[in-house]
Amino acid sequence: MAGQNKMEEIFEQTLLYDFYGELLTEHQKSIYEDVVLNDMSLTEVAENYAISRQAVSDLMKRIHKLLKGYEAKLHLVEKFTCAKGKLKEIQSETNALSKDYKSLKEQDSIHIDKRLKKIQALADAVLEDF
Repeated sequence: MAGQNKMEEIFEQTLLYDFYGELLTEHQKSIYEDVVLNDMSLTEVAENYAISRQAVSDLMKRIHKLLKGYEAKLHLVEKFTCAKGKLKEIQSETNALSKDYKSLKEQDSIHIDKRLKKIQALADAVLEDF
């Protein structure tokens, strides 16, 4: 389980950086990329930048707080995640509709129409989010 939490943490950090990384200074981006994306230790990063390990640790905490603050205000990662879920549901509905269509009978047209309306509503919801 601890490995799972670490993977989720890295995924969250990567998403936050993907959405808000350009709002960081070049120095912040370089250090963040080395630690999170390049999987370097704080000691390695400290040696590369000729600063203390504690300075790297403090900077990482500040950067993470900044990125989370941007997300708290803008909710871009949340919207992206929600849209991705809706798109997966659209994909599932489309696959189900395709299977239904292959065995189409006249009475099934109502069932297919219902699925088409659900797909349209999901697509509209994704578009509204952006």
